[in-house]
Amino acid sequence: MTITGRSHAAHLEQVEAPGSMLTHAAARTLAVLRVALGFVFLWAFLDKTFGFGYATPSAKAWINGGSPTKGFLASVDTGPFQSFFHNIAGTPFADWAFMLGMLGIGLALMLGIGLRIAAVAGTAMMALMWLAEWPLAKGSSNPIVDYHVIYALGAIVLALTYAGHTWGLGRLWLRIPLVQKHRWLI
Repeated sequence: MTITGRSHAAHLEQVEAPGSMLTHAAARTLAVLRVALGFVFLWAFLDKTFGFGYATPSAKAWINGGSPTKGFLASVDTGPFQSFFHNIAGTPFADWAFMLGMLGIGLALMLGIGLRIAAVAGTAMMALMWLAEWPLAKGSSNPIVDYHVIYALGAIVLALTYAGHTWGLGRLWLRIPLVQKHRWLI
């Protein structure tokens, strides 16, 4: 959509479906956002699995017997869900759910497939992490909107704009009969 001119701009203001106004530049920008956000999740999975020494030292890596959730959840020191997070910290269920979630969300975003599921799972995970950090407590830099909220909103936007179609496998994914039958898998 590279038509220019005043009549074209007036036409765009009348378009009923906002999605038809997505430009090539916007689609490419969403693709870059998709890959970048996917890498955030995938990197967290890789670092916690192998302990590259960034957020997770090698000695605390999952493959070396460390727990990906124990340090974060056991250090929750405020908020109404403090005891809940302390109780699940380091449990096999919490570790596996967290790690599979990080891997699945990261791969889905990077590949551009299953973005609706990734958006729901990513939003749920970010909401739980937001609750664990409880930014409503005094001393928070922003009590409402922090990076958890931005990541969740980003994943939602990517799913709603079919961001996997640009520089991703989204179009191929849509050709799979199971995905065509169950649109929530898009």
